[in-house]
Amino acid sequence: MESLAEEKGFSGGAGVIMDVNSGEILALASFPEYSSTILSEGDDRSAIRRFQNDYRKPFLNRAVSGLYTPGSIVKPFIAIAALNEKIISPEKKILSTGSISIQNPYFPDLKSVFKDWRPQGWVNIKDALAISSNVYFYEVGGGFKDQKGLGISKIEKYVNMFGLGELTGIDLPGEVKGIIPNPKWKAENFNGEAWHLGDTYHTAIGQYGFSITPLQMVRGIAAIANYGKLVTPHVVKTDSVKYKDINGISKVNFDIVKSGMRQAVTDGTAKGLNIPQVQIAAKTGTAEVGISKKRVNSWILGFFPYENPRFAFTVVMEKGPRENTIGGLYVMRQLLEWMSVNTPEYLR
Repeated sequence: MESLAEEKGFSGGAGVIMDVNSGEILALASFPEYSSTILSEGDDRSAIRRFQNDYRKPFLNRAVSGLYTPGSIVKPFIAIAALNEKIISPEKKILSTGSISIQNPYFPDLKSVFKDWRPQGWVNIKDALAISSNVYFYEVGGGFKDQKGLGISKIEKYVNMFGLGELTGIDLPGEVKGIIPNPKWKAENFNGEAWHLGDTYHTAIGQYGFSITPLQMVRGIAAIANYGKLVTPHVVKTDSVKYKDINGISKVNFDIVKSGMRQAVTDGTAKGLNIPQVQIAAKTGTAEVGISKKRVNSWILGFFPYENPRFAFTVVMEKGPRENTIGGLYVMRQLLEWMSVNTPEYLR
């Protein structure tokens, strides 16, 4: 993370690897760091001042306390919701010509355009996860023409079921909740403004006011990997496992989403993780941040091995230049290659 941040202009980053069944944290990293030795000794005043004045906030544990716009890494949870609510069948395809347009509610002569990141053609739910089609998730999230949508209430219900926007209960200080946008939140933060269909579209692809921690994301994707067991993460070793069951979702629906995430690695946006040492399922995300949209958070999350998941992971690289295409996936690829040589037992 450090070398990529310095080379490509990211302001920071965070990464977590967690056991999907026990919640044990194997690795938790936050960049930039600070030296606890320098602080405890107190002699190097200039170094301490550098930590205190660093705009990148080295004292912030980004994995636990950093709030980030997630972007497309929320799509597996929206896919679970759409399948479970029978909004769409696994086989049905949606056409992405590059955007959809809806009537502007205030100006009859204008339409609001919601863009895909490229024209995708006809895609089913696995394809949509693999190539990260925005149009597909706009339509199953908010509805479009004859395609029914989940609506914001059900979107909020399902992402909450997987622990997004909620405390994980990790045995570390400073954890924060985050935000799942909804009509009440919008009214409170935007002078009573009403909720519109476009707000649902943006929320369904992890934009708008959506904010979560990397720890929440690794816990949520672990619950997809293990078929609905939402474990409590912990760094202190213990023999007891704390978890709650996510009820009412069939194994078939989990498997469809997991297969789409595997397809992302074999033939989609996460192809950089298609390595011979272990089969990985993953989802990428590029989340626009700031008013100018010139900066992005670059995400990767997933689990391995695909057939019998043991570990879930997430990496976010924070506020990099929009035109850069190297981010969280590159960090995870480097780590996995290192693990294949130095700790191969974790990849079996």
